[in-house]
Amino acid sequence: MSFPTHQSIFESGDPWLGEVPSHWKRSALKHVANYQNGFAFKPEDWSESGRPIIRIAQLTGGSEPNRYAGILDERVSVADGDLLFSWSATLDSFYWRGEPGWLNQHIFKVTPTNEAIKAFLFYLIKVWAEKLADFDAHGSTMRHIKKESLAQLIYIPPIDEQRAIAGFLDEETAKIDALIGEQERLMELLAEKRQAVISNATSVGISSQIELTPTNNPWLPLIPKHWRFANFQRFVKIAEGQVNPEDEPYRSMILIAPNHVESGTGRLIETETAGEQAAESGKYLCRKGDVIYSKIRPGLRKVTIAPEDCLCSADMYPMSGGNELQNEFLAFFMLSEAFSSFALIESDRVAMPKINRESLKAIKVPVPPIEEQIEIVSFIQAELCAIDSLVVESKKGIQLLKERRAALITDAVTGKIDVRGFAASQQ
Repeated sequence: MSFPTHQSIFESGDPWLGEVPSHWKRSALKHVANYQNGFAFKPEDWSESGRPIIRIAQLTGGSEPNRYAGILDERVSVADGDLLFSWSATLDSFYWRGEPGWLNQHIFKVTPTNEAIKAFLFYLIKVWAEKLADFDAHGSTMRHIKKESLAQLIYIPPIDEQRAIAGFLDEETAKIDALIGEQERLMELLAEKRQAVISNATSVGISSQIELTPTNNPWLPLIPKHWRFANFQRFVKIAEGQVNPEDEPYRSMILIAPNHVESGTGRLIETETAGEQAAESGKYLCRKGDVIYSKIRPGLRKVTIAPEDCLCSADMYPMSGGNELQNEFLAFFMLSEAFSSFALIESDRVAMPKINRESLKAIKVPVPPIEEQIEIVSFIQAELCAIDSLVVESKKGIQLLKERRAALITDAVTGKIDVRGFAASQQ
């Protein structure tokens, strides 16, 4: 679809805004809408009943909201369809969809004046929030916008043109969001395929000609007949004894904690030394190539291979398979569905999901001949390399689509594209 591009423009004087349509009105966010700040709720205000307290987490699809059963000024109430503006951290505009609630102090409820419509403000705030945060940051580590920042000079179109811009952006961003959704679904399928490759290869091998035998184990009912199947402690040594991370050479070593390991993939997402983390309590010493496994919340599947001699958190176990069990095979098995099922059952027996040494040692592990382990590891690595390449491409595609979406919104609400013909084209 093409739209008319001829329109009179003039220089706004704002280096970021540049040229704007000459018929747009100079104004400020504070003139085009009223902004009602929320209430500073404290934990002692929470209750099991009452209206939900709407925080940034609720606007971004986070955790279940806390509730407040008391009575407040209705100006800080929120109804379904209200336009909300998160002025700290996320810096974005949202429509509230849900039961009536209460605003917390990090949210504005936006009520348009007669100069603007809600649908246009939804997009206008998305563009200006980032600029106002930079304008008002003053070196703060928490990005936020003060109410006085809403006096920043802006230009807005007539109401009819606002409707055209909002309608155009609703349609065009919906198309982009659909493409993003397709890429996100592809990534979900790739993650499932990744998990299936690991689970199948470490449970029944990579040959379709292998004869299987029952194990009498509900989580791993069949394994190849020539594989061994015995307790974890038969094949795996779990390191004991801790070192002081404040002493050298340990202070200068990498210290791996659960938060450094990507869930379900085995990838280290960052490395920091013990000194950089200001570590104090005892840590385990790991040798290069050791398997490092997080005993906390085993459902997260945080397993990795030590990239060098290093330390690991006391919340993790360093282990090695010795001559009969290759460490890479062990790590992949610990990422599998079967092992995770074992671990989850054991960890559910305590209040904080955690698997202790005794439970871990009792878990059954399948052990192919060492040559077959090497073949399986090579197969898994090759398959995962191909899958991960597709994931990288999907992530790039999503990022480009998001950038395109943001640029489209910016161009439309600052007059860089003329969509006045959009409303007529829809009739």
